[in-house]
Amino acid sequence: MNEIATPIDDDRCYRAMQSRDARFDGWFIAGITSTGIYCRPSCPAPVRPKRENVRIFPTAAAAQSAGFRSCKRCRPDASPGSPEWTVRDDLVGRAMRLIESGAVDRIGVAGLAGQLAVSERHLHRLLVEHLGATPIALARAHRGNLARILLETSSMPITDVAWAAGFSSVRQFNDTIRSIYDRTPSQLRAKRRTEASASETGIAVSVRLASRGPLDAEWLLGFLNGHGAPGTMSGDSDHHQRVLRLHGGPGLVSLSVQDEVWTADFQLTTIADLAEAIASTRRLLDLDVDPEWVGEHLGADPLLAPELRAGVGVRIPGSTDGFASAVGTIVGQQVSVAGARTLLGRIVERHGETHPLDSAFRQFPTAEVLADADLDGLGLTNRRIATIGALARAIASEEIDLDPVADRDRTASQLLALPGVGPWTVNVIRMRVLGDPDVLLHNDLVIARELARIGATENGHAQWSPWRSYVTAMLWATVGKRRA
Repeated sequence: MNEIATPIDDDRCYRAMQSRDARFDGWFIAGITSTGIYCRPSCPAPVRPKRENVRIFPTAAAAQSAGFRSCKRCRPDASPGSPEWTVRDDLVGRAMRLIESGAVDRIGVAGLAGQLAVSERHLHRLLVEHLGATPIALARAHRGNLARILLETSSMPITDVAWAAGFSSVRQFNDTIRSIYDRTPSQLRAKRRTEASASETGIAVSVRLASRGPLDAEWLLGFLNGHGAPGTMSGDSDHHQRVLRLHGGPGLVSLSVQDEVWTADFQLTTIADLAEAIASTRRLLDLDVDPEWVGEHLGADPLLAPELRAGVGVRIPGSTDGFASAVGTIVGQQVSVAGARTLLGRIVERHGETHPLDSAFRQFPTAEVLADADLDGLGLTNRRIATIGALARAIASEEIDLDPVADRDRTASQLLALPGVGPWTVNVIRMRVLGDPDVLLHNDLVIARELARIGATENGHAQWSPWRSYVTAMLWATVGKRRA
């Protein structure tokens, strides 16, 4: 299990508030007892509250459960999520990732507990202990935040926002928004009255995605556009579009960035998939990380100082389809990136279906399709074909879980047991699919050469942990820029 240094110490948090340190935004929430509101640490209010009037909460849901409402000035719910819940591999971190993807709305608390293989009572106790809120309260806060984002940044009609955010009724939606934000949905929407965007090709929603700077968008877009299966994605220097696999049906996302702010234009089969689509896209772009926090941690080692300057703002490229990424990693063993993409394109052309929302794209074949698919004649070796088949059968039978909330150590050991899967393949999957922040890909030829160049051991220095995946990404980025 990966652990990170969490700045949830009440006195330290209060000092961060005093200095309006924006680096702590998303790490904790400050409830002000004298006003009944909760704020982000960098709230620009001219008067700082007294220490005795400040209560520190780990989540907005905990503050809401304690009776506080959101600050209208600093809009604490608009800050990116806490990096802790993104990278933690324990039950709490996995539960938070599921809740943020809309799991409670889809399968309820009982289904959430079942997916995590614990009882509802144990899950309830653990989340209250660590996050200060119940699963229901955390889901309610997430629904409220998603609704606010849609009201303020999308063109959806207000009633559609209620369903898209996961509310079961318009009344529940109205009550929750008023309780959290002390405003009605109409007041949050203000004077925006644009038309809904819906057509025969699905439901279109445009959303701005919050993140922390700095951001090296050029390298991230270059990596995403240069990897993956042709036909399932496309892009250029400032744009990326790809297929999404969602519970309610196929989707698409088109990503663009300006001044370090991402805009995601979604096409969805059903509006109920919006929360899942946003969560999947945030993982793809690694939007909840705090680059300055990571840089401060890694900057303690002088060996990395030049790489940090060259790699500032580098994110870990994630995945929106764990099975597709795993197959791509297997195909990419000991071949060039261009060669791997050619082979993946052939697999998609033969076994992928045309995307129902845009015929220019194809969907990557499912594990069930590739479990016994004919892959002869595509240029793959017999060993690669056998490995892909074994992986597909293990995924189809649910023996292996490549969901981002899966237990990383368990999934890694299961993958290693497959024929033709070695440590390099497992580590790439662990980093990009499972979101492990602490993978130093020392058995990658490029990374091994770069580690030798800076005089580091194959496992790096102990103080790099738990952010060694970012060292991997920084070294990749450094090599790419040096070649350019």
